[in-house]
Amino acid sequence: GALLALSKPPGLPVLGRPGDLSLDALLPALRRRLGLAAELHVVKAPARECSGLVLLSSCYHTTKKLQEFFTTARWRGQYPATYRAITVGVPAEVEGEISTGLCWQQQGDRAMVVPVPAPGRRSLARKDVKSTLTRYRVLSAVGGCALLQLQPKTAFPEQLQVHLTLLLCPALGDHKHSARVGRVLGVPFLLSPESAPSRTQVLDEELLSRLGLSPGQLHHLPLHIHLQELLLP
Repeated sequence: GALLALSKPPGLPVLGRPGDLSLDALLPALRRRLGLAAELHVVKAPARECSGLVLLSSCYHTTKKLQEFFTTARWRGQYPATYRAITVGVPAEVEGEISTGLCWQQQGDRAMVVPVPAPGRRSLARKDVKSTLTRYRVLSAVGGCALLQLQPKTAFPEQLQVHLTLLLCPALGDHKHSARVGRVLGVPFLLSPESAPSRTQVLDEELLSRLGLSPGQLHHLPLHIHLQELLLP
């Protein structure tokens, strides 16, 4: 019918400035290639850094209906989007929920998403802070890494990356937030955002060897968070 699903590589933004490569800029060419009469709209897509399912629609009413469904599904306690992530570290519990407030915080010349463990009612009412929740389950673990299923009940930029750092298991390829997880004698602990500025993720020699990477190639390692499944009405 009106729906089209694609698989997006990591690093491709949904929207971009004129002249930049983005998913939105590719839609007219995709429409011509498929011989579609109607314009394509993005219904649901993972963030720029993530890979995975992109849901497109050639019907404006279908697009609106589905976007409303995704919003109301979360209110009803459903989890319409399921992600997979590879983490550096294995969570202490096999499954559980990560719940925290999130907000934007200016750090030097850039804005960062930071956790607010106990947000006040006023900050939530003013929408300075958003209460967020992600359900997780460990699907597999080997060699100090894990494959996780992630189901966010809320939507906030970089929510999954920040929630994984709170588990002390940052996503593989997370060069923004992984610095907040420090280690002493192999035991992970959480650092404050102020004391841990963003940097290329640090991996031990054994993991680098298994990935076939040199330390100089690490900054090319993409974020291993993938939108795996979408629930449709």
